[in-house]
Amino acid sequence: QVLLVESGGGSVQAGGSLRLACAASGYTSSGRYMAWFRQTPGKEREGVAAIRPAGGYIYYADSVRDRFAISQDNAKNTVYLQMNNLKAEDTAMYYCAADGFGLGSRLYSYWGQGTQVTVSS
Repeated sequence: QVLLVESGGGSVQAGGSLRLACAASGYTSSGRYMAWFRQTPGKEREGVAAIRPAGGYIYYADSVRDRFAISQDNAKNTVYLQMNNLKAEDTAMYYCAADGFGLGSRLYSYWGQGTQVTVSS
């Protein structure tokens, strides 16, 4: 059974930073991607960043490029999202996803429960 557990969300003022973590159990990437998505009420889930744990490729949404960084610790089977210079529009529920490709939400098989990020201006 694949289990993804996110942590690290919270409330921060604009310009601040947070680091999200996604701990995966029961999952082996086998060349596919893990990713972070976010969603606000009434909007579609948006791909934020994706990484191929086997190495080589990273994708970012244009809205977060140069502010967010996705990374991995394969020994811990954990993916991180470092979020810097946060803006009010980054406020959302952030979800970890696994076994997919790129930033398309429909391409991922497994999802975590989400962690809330709130940025106040």
